Amino acid sequence: MRYTYRLRPGATASHALHTEWHRCRWLWNEAVHQQRAGHKPTLVRLSKMLTQARSRMLWLREGSQVAQQQTLRTYAQSLDHSFTVKGQGKPTLKRKDRALPSLEYTTRGFSVREGRLRLPGKVSIPVVWSRQLPSEPTSVRVYLDSVGHWYASFVVRRPVAPAPPASGGIGIDWGVKTTATATDPAFDLPYSGHRKRCAAELARAQRKMARRRRPRGQKPSNGYQSARRQAARLHKKAARQNTHAARVWAARVVDRHHTIAIEDFTPKFLTRSTMARKAADAAISVAKRELIERARRAGRKVVLVPPAYTTMTCASCGARAKQRLALDVRMFRCEACGHTADRDRNAAQVILAATVELDRVGVDDVRHCWPPSGAVSGAVRAGNPPASAGGRVKTLQARAGRAPVRARP
Repeated sequence: MRYTYRLRPGATASHALHTEWHRCRWLWNEAVHQQRAGHKPTLVRLSKMLTQARSRMLWLREGSQVAQQQTLRTYAQSLDHSFTVKGQGKPTLKRKDRALPSLEYTTRGFSVREGRLRLPGKVSIPVVWSRQLPSEPTSVRVYLDSVGHWYASFVVRRPVAPAPPASGGIGIDWGVKTTATATDPAFDLPYSGHRKRCAAELARAQRKMARRRRPRGQKPSNGYQSARRQAARLHKKAARQNTHAARVWAARVVDRHHTIAIEDFTPKFLTRSTMARKAADAAISVAKRELIERARRAGRKVVLVPPAYTTMTCASCGARAKQRLALDVRMFRCEACGHTADRDRNAAQVILAATVELDRVGVDDVRHCWPPSGAVSGAVRAGNPPASAGGRVKTLQARAGRAPVRARP
């Protein structure tokens, strides 16, 4: 688990953190240049590069070797991740005026004594201890957010509290008007609209930024920096409100259900539609991540169902409509059996039915299965799964502690 605390560094400590970040940023950019030149920068090659660079440059040798080594390790992991995950881009250059400082230290590079975080170079920073650490931290990440506040994120081990006994299942369908529609209306997550409430204040801050912006190449003024921090503060406030609402909702769902079927919805395409602003305010990805993580820690069964045809399938008989429903059609009516229900509620029931009929358990109790169509649904009910059932069910083998990876149809 990660326990995050606010830091209160002075002028000397803040200058030392920025200086250390510039050293790590230089190493990161050097690794990017090697990768663009055609040399695959593996961790072994990057470690040799660090040794040679520290032997030549006094400026680099004055910094912490632990932070520099962790920066290159993070780069190597990001590069490997870009080759294995579809759509994940390769690491890019970290610009001085855009990239925010972020330093990582292992147990050899930091210590916590007398309520202060001690880093290499005799850097001592007071920590705002909002809660006690459950165990000795194994690593720490020191970073600066967009508002200008420093934080320390410790990695600790925490005993898992036993989850209350629960039974039954629930299906979750994501949307914009209602962020999460469940099979049980009592567990719906309504649209909060936190960013919408601060839209006028945010617009004033952004107009102030536009008025005070200097031409490109000139150093930003203090007035521009003040307006930028004000806009960043409003963004962060709305993000925290969405995260808090998602955590409270996820706790209610996990405590009362053993099987949780979730629509494997990726809201990225909504950023290119007319619903981009409202979709960003709904924070579907935040709610989905909190629900999966909390359910995994509680030992619940989480099922990720691809969203294909969930809106067109009847939850009562399993028949599939021949045409897609337009977005303005909010009621679903089955032509085969006459079943009528709310569009999102019907989709949530279809998602839950997919986990019951195509029961294929994967590693970590995380499963992928296709929603039942008319033919597949009838064959499974009759006890004779079709020949293509194996192709319609994608079992996910996710590693422990990682987010589930989508299975390609």
